[in-house]
Amino acid sequence: MTHPTDHPATWFVTGASRGLGLELVTQLLDRGDNVAATTRSVERLTTSLDGTDTARLLPLQVDLADEAQVSAAVTATIERFGGIDVVVNNAGYGFLAAVEEVSDAEARAMFDVQVFGVWNVLRSLLPSFRERRSGHIINVSSIVGLLPFPGWSLYGAGKFALEALTESLAAEVADHGIRVNLVEPGYMRTDFLRPVSLGLPTSTVDAYPAIREMVEQHLRMPGTQPGDPAKAASAIIAVATTDAAPMHQLLGSDALALAEARVRALTADIEAARALAVTIDIADAA
Repeated sequence: MTHPTDHPATWFVTGASRGLGLELVTQLLDRGDNVAATTRSVERLTTSLDGTDTARLLPLQVDLADEAQVSAAVTATIERFGGIDVVVNNAGYGFLAAVEEVSDAEARAMFDVQVFGVWNVLRSLLPSFRERRSGHIINVSSIVGLLPFPGWSLYGAGKFALEALTESLAAEVADHGIRVNLVEPGYMRTDFLRPVSLGLPTSTVDAYPAIREMVEQHLRMPGTQPGDPAKAASAIIAVATTDAAPMHQLLGSDALALAEARVRALTADIEAARALAVTIDIADAA
C-alpha cells in the first residue's frame, strides 16, 4: 500500500480505544491517514485521543457481534472517506481459566468478538475490496494462536479459529488483488492483563491449583511485559505499507522463541506419528 501525500490511506480499525488499537489509531492520525475506529465506547476513545488531531477520525460505537451495526459502520466509513484501504481486526480480550471452568455464555461471548465479529467485518468489506481489486486485511492474532498454554484454552481457541479463517481467506482472495496477513504478538505492555481487558471464570474448580497460580502471576505482570505497543503499532503499519511481510508476522522476541519451540514440538510429533500414520492407507489394488 503506497501512501502518497495527496491521497491519504483509509484504515478501518476495531478495538481502538485501548492498548495496541489506540496506539495504532494515534500513529495513523499522526501520519495523516483517515481512520474509522470502532469501539464499545466512543467517549473513551475520544478522551484517550485528547491532544491528537482527530480531523481525519471517524469514531464508531459498534458491537462487532451485531452484523447490522458492523455493516452500517463500513457503509459510514465508505461514505465519509470514499473507500477503505486497510482493515485491522484488532478487537479482543483475554480470558484465563481451565477448560471446565469456562461457561457456555463465556465461550460464546469470546467467539462473538474474536471470530464472528471478524467474520461480520469481512463479509461487509470484501465486496468493495473485490470490486476495486485492492485492499489489505490484517488480523491481529497472538502467539497463543500458535502455541496454547494451560489456562488459555478459551482465548487460544478463538485465536486458533482466527488463524484458520485468515489462512483460508488469504488463498481465496489472492486472485482479487487483496492482501491478507496475521500479526502474532507476544506479551505487550498494555492493559490486556488488567481487569478492564481480562475475563476470569465466575466459578473455579479446586482441582487446578496450577491454573490459579498462573492467573495470579499474570495479574501481577502488567508493567513488566517485554513488548512495546508503540513499536508493535509501527510494525503493523510496516506490514501494511510494504510487500515484505510474511503471512505470519510474529511480534516480539518472546513470540519468536515460542513459535520456534512450537515448530520443534510439532516436527517431533510428526516423526513420532509417521509409522502408524501410513498404516491406514488402502493398498493399491493393481
